[in-house]
Amino acid sequence: MTGADAEHLAGLVQRIREWGKALGFSAVTIGGVDLADAEPGLMDWLAAGFHGEMDYMARHGLKRARPAELLPGTLRVISARMDYLPDAADARAALDDPARAYVSRYALGRDYHKVLRKRLQQLADRIAAEVPHGYRVFVDSAPVLEVELASRSGAGWRGKHTLLLDRTGSWFFLGELFTDLPLPVDAPVQPHCGSCSACIGACPTGAIVAPYQVDARRCISYLTIELQGAIPEALRPLLGNRIYGCDDCQLACPWNRFAQLSAEPDFAPRHRLDEATLCELFAWSAEDFATRTAGSAIHRIGHERWLRNIAVALGNAPATPEVIAALRSRADDESALVREHVAWALAQHGVG
Repeated sequence: MTGADAEHLAGLVQRIREWGKALGFSAVTIGGVDLADAEPGLMDWLAAGFHGEMDYMARHGLKRARPAELLPGTLRVISARMDYLPDAADARAALDDPARAYVSRYALGRDYHKVLRKRLQQLADRIAAEVPHGYRVFVDSAPVLEVELASRSGAGWRGKHTLLLDRTGSWFFLGELFTDLPLPVDAPVQPHCGSCSACIGACPTGAIVAPYQVDARRCISYLTIELQGAIPEALRPLLGNRIYGCDDCQLACPWNRFAQLSAEPDFAPRHRLDEATLCELFAWSAEDFATRTAGSAIHRIGHERWLRNIAVALGNAPATPEVIAALRSRADDESALVREHVAWALAQHGVG
């Protein structure tokens, strides 16, 4: 590569950052594709069974750590961050009110996959208009070690909860643009967790089994979103009122005191999900669920698992007449999965 080529590519990177900012990304960084030293840790995590029933993770295996195998010809990965913390009802207030439903902050608005994919495609098109390139956009949609890639490109550092964070916290989404352009790469940043272990102590189920290691089988996000069947009984009381995902490790992180609210209207809460009661949401019919979660990340779990999750939360709620009546209304639900969780919840309240 000539000096002129290097200068041109450096200028292109600066323009890519400017285009990314105009598209709503809070940071755009460039990294390489060599993740060889991450492979042993990935295989150890899979061997321990920490992926639970997410069999696709085991099937993909080392492909996650080899971007150039996923898209032959890939030389660089452009990592893009988009802030999502919505101007919603206070998260801790919702968690402290057992009659209210807690939905992870990222899922209160429009499905982030759709938002980020569209913006990344626009970024790729803008690059291609200046320099033709082979590329592919990824938004949590393929076997990609996105946190590893992002941390190596200086987008932040991996926290002990395994999420990426920086000095403005961790309330952001990640998306990637694989490209065959030999762009200059960014340097990684130093981690700044130090001796802090607030996230580990805050996990309701003890899913962060060691610094930088999560056992998904105990993680509330996995239990309420990825798990297809029954939630293990021993873990049900620990879910509290969390019906879709969990933010406790992020809420505990001191760096999130500096997090900025997202300016994206797409991430604003829909259908009062930031303040709805468990009984309200448990009354949604299948049609209500389909309509009100259309275009939302919540839609993917389906009505049956939605009811399963809320039944557990109702079992953890105070035994008010409204709660008992709500549970009894689903005692003969057509789904055996829902019936079993409702029966458990009623038993928690001493009702047969």
